[in-house]
Amino acid sequence: MAMDPKHKTLAQTLSVVVLMGALAWASVPFYDWFCRVTGFGGVTNSADAGSDTILEKTIKIRFDASKERNMPWEFKPLQREMEVRIGETGLAFYEAYNPTDRPIGGSASYNVVPYDAGGFFTKIDCFCFEEQVLQPGERVTMPVSFYVDPAIVDDRDAKYVKVITLGYTFYEIDLPEETASLTQATNKDVN
Repeated sequence: MAMDPKHKTLAQTLSVVVLMGALAWASVPFYDWFCRVTGFGGVTNSADAGSDTILEKTIKIRFDASKERNMPWEFKPLQREMEVRIGETGLAFYEAYNPTDRPIGGSASYNVVPYDAGGFFTKIDCFCFEEQVLQPGERVTMPVSFYVDPAIVDDRDAKYVKVITLGYTFYEIDLPEETASLTQATNKDVN
């Protein structure tokens, strides 16, 4: 039995919508996995603690912040740059502020430039790829602890790097179910 052309078109359209929704939902974990596997975007290393070796040589770390086009938050690093000894644990802070009258969820992706240095930039603690929900008027300070692996001084290309830039981009995400439900309930009580 052949499908009616109208039903066939509807089924194809719904399939495309479901596929696009699934791709959008999977984009953050897929991007994170892709960067870790390929080294794209100056992917960093992760560690539970600082380096055992600290060199006398220093390196400058710059901090950058940006937002997706329609992200209403204000987002910035609290310091533009710092100089650390290679292997020394550094601690930097970023600030996010929700100036709107509604809760907004966000998540940040990162990149490290130059790419040669990405594999030597080691994050101990970071807010990237974590869901953040800011209530109306809420301001938060988010720490990033890191070190530059001393092995950078022996790398053929990276040993010439004098400045590393760590950049974060925040983008809006759907609110978690419990936050969205609470917001809807609050809005009904007000109306």
